[in-house]
Amino acid sequence: MTNNLQLTELHDGSSIEVEVWGDGPALLLPVDPRPAEGAEAEEKRKWGMDPALGRSLIDGLSDAFRVIAFDYEGHVMAKPKPDTLTPDSIAADFLAVADAAGADRFAYYGYSWLALSGLQLAMRTDRLTALVMGGFPPLGGPYQEMLKVTMATHELAGAAPTGSTAEPGDWDSAEVTLSKEQTRQFVTLYEALRGFDDRDAQRLVRCPRLCFAGTADVIEYGERWGGVRVDIAGPVRERRAELEALGWQVRELEGLNHIQAMQPANVLPVLRPWLLATLGGGQLR
Repeated sequence: MTNNLQLTELHDGSSIEVEVWGDGPALLLPVDPRPAEGAEAEEKRKWGMDPALGRSLIDGLSDAFRVIAFDYEGHVMAKPKPDTLTPDSIAADFLAVADAAGADRFAYYGYSWLALSGLQLAMRTDRLTALVMGGFPPLGGPYQEMLKVTMATHELAGAAPTGSTAEPGDWDSAEVTLSKEQTRQFVTLYEALRGFDDRDAQRLVRCPRLCFAGTADVIEYGERWGGVRVDIAGPVRERRAELEALGWQVRELEGLNHIQAMQPANVLPVLRPWLLATLGGGQLR
């Protein structure tokens, strides 16, 4: 396994670190290659998260694929883009990362908002060899609900903390510890997707595609978060036949919620075999 590190300039002039691991068909993976440590790692464990999530995915894939890893979420949180985090800008950033890694053709896997970003990427380029969306449905996505949640989060950002501690999984009681700039960029993203027709978008996705979600992936937000129900599992289940008719492979992860379904122990048994079957592996390019 090899690891090459480089800096890549993004749409706003900021730079992001890109790590390349392994050899084989290229796979763009927006994850943090560095395991969390100390208090951060302990907090992730409390919420059922692998502190080394990104690294675990890299280790599980880089023997067969050329994994191009970049912590896009961590980057936008460290260097917010309150007015420019749009689908066009995100797609341009992903293509810049692929260019920097010398990947003319590449597969992409993203989870949650990084999954919907993958769909936006697939609509804007013919360079994708495969698309995998986890934790966000390709059809019937909760765009309007997420706009309400992000707007509410933006309103709460910057307020004095109450000192209360949310139990793991209790999204409704969680404190907002983000800045106005950090939260505003996600309002910008979902505002840009207001009225987005994900059914019409399917005609623009031409590569092999896979989606998956946990069957318990539903979050009920209280009034302080906009009073919305963000249902990821429902559209995947209810529109499975339609998705498959459109060319999607669909996997439902029984009993798993949003956090559980993104953990490497649950993702790799779905992602790795499908990528191998779709792209091959090892020295194939």
